[in-house]
Amino acid sequence: MSDDKLVGIVLVSHSAAVAASVAELAKTLSGGGAAVPVAPAGGTASGEFGTSSELVSAAAASVDRGAGVAVLTDLGSAVLTVKALLAEGDELPDHTRLVDAPFVEGAVAAVVTASTGADLAAVEAAAAEAYSYRKA
Repeated sequence: MSDDKLVGIVLVSHSAAVAASVAELAKTLSGGGAAVPVAPAGGTASGEFGTSSELVSAAAASVDRGAGVAVLTDLGSAVLTVKALLAEGDELPDHTRLVDAPFVEGAVAAVVTASTGADLAAVEAAAAEAYSYRKA
């Protein structure tokens, strides 16, 4: 399966290192499926902790293959940044969704599900379902 029909995933964190590490983990754990377009959008453009609407927009554009873009965030102001971009209406690709999911587990579930060729709704549902994963 080619990646031209896959849902893209953007991981927004206050830390560039965290966003990149979670992206790497999710891609590695996705196994033998198709190579899902995943982009980290962490920190600010100047390399500080925080979030950047410009980095989020660029990341979303880089993973957009026309099947939709799922955006997962780590903390409150990352959510606000993505919501503001969505409200603008023209800053993110069509069919971009902010996904309410735990950051790490949700990212892995999203990438694994996207690698099967699932649509945006299924990717979002899989990521959100990660809230129910029990560890004990």
